[in-house]
Amino acid sequence: MTHVLKNKNIEIKIDLSHENYSFPRFDWTGKIAEVYFKDKPVSGFELIEDFDETKFGKGFYNEFSKPLGFEEIEIGDWFHKIGVGLLKKEKEQYYFYKPHEAKPAEFAIIEETDKVICTCTSPNYNGFSYIFEKQIILKEGGFEVKYHLKNTGKKRIVTNEYNHNFVAIDEALMGRDYVLKFPFKIKPELFGETVNPEQKVLIGAQYLRFKDTPQKTYFFSNLSGGELVEAKWSLENAKSKIGISEKVNVQTDSINLWGTSYVISPELFVAIDIEPGDAKAWTRTYNIYEIF
Repeated sequence: MTHVLKNKNIEIKIDLSHENYSFPRFDWTGKIAEVYFKDKPVSGFELIEDFDETKFGKGFYNEFSKPLGFEEIEIGDWFHKIGVGLLKKEKEQYYFYKPHEAKPAEFAIIEETDKVICTCTSPNYNGFSYIFEKQIILKEGGFEVKYHLKNTGKKRIVTNEYNHNFVAIDEALMGRDYVLKFPFKIKPELFGETVNPEQKVLIGAQYLRFKDTPQKTYFFSNLSGGELVEAKWSLENAKSKIGISEKVNVQTDSINLWGTSYVISPELFVAIDIEPGDAKAWTRTYNIYEIF
């Protein structure tokens, strides 16, 4: 059953580990499926047409994008996908968008009035094992997601984590009413990849706007140009007068942006390198506010 956290301003709908989304890409450890601010949605969907919630992202889904031990095993063997379980290696290269046979990890849930605590415990396989905890905490003006990853295996855990952030304010299409702001200078010449086929995404010194509603997918990688910067963004809609921001309590040198006509997804990556017996903790803080 979907768990709901709610106060006078914020409502968060959380799908637990074995509910709805079951594709082996995004983390299953507490899936933030929908978020509302004063009854208006601020989250969207990966697809609109032919949307299958068991296969595609929505809300604020996160992912550990680099699987553990993939390169060192043979086809037919199993590798770790943090927050999901063991996946079977079927090709020489890992493709996140392909289905994989999975052996789910062990999940546990504690549900409280203002938070949900979700734990994912992996099996010990090929020298890797971990305990991953995610706390989703309701705040008066938003929510926090606290992460704690402990390496219980014999090998280093080297990966990264990001939140895909399927954001749309009051279901408004991307267009001239939106502005996406960053706290650093944007240098397009240092982007890793630029996909802007209609040239409808306009890049300013510290912001992105829209010339018009894009009909084709757009994507920009490495927005900080590889420089270590404050991990933060804010999206505001002048018509609805609502804004939303995300901040991570560590710096990042990797920020991507993906979007369509109906959703925008700024992605702040957290680098993870954990020796056996050690752990790493980080927090994503989301504020949702009115613009006056």
